[in-house]
Amino acid sequence: MSSSSVTPAPRPFTLSDFDFELPPELIAQHPAAERSGSRLLDGSLPTVVDRIFHELPSLLNAGDLLVFNDTKVIKARIFGEKASGGKLELLIERVLPGHQVVAHMKVSKKPL
Repeated sequence: MSSSSVTPAPRPFTLSDFDFELPPELIAQHPAAERSGSRLLDGSLPTVVDRIFHELPSLLNAGDLLVFNDTKVIKARIFGEKASGGKLELLIERVLPGHQVVAHMKVSKKPL
């Protein structure tokens, strides 16, 4: 087996890799006109490569596992004002049966 046929080890990711400033103009506001034209971040090499989604089939190898995420995005951030005038923000994490939710609450002053 020649050294040119050996696939390099995937780049190890750490939590700090995901802590960065993202300019607002790079945040998608609408889906791509053609879904296959959406961007794809390839972290399989020592250096991260920015690709286009239609390249995905050429990146796959026999035995690779694809995980499909069919979750729907909900408008999960709710802003409000308390009777005292303080600000309130709820971030809904997930919707439960019976019209209940799991949410994170951020307030200008902790509730009593």
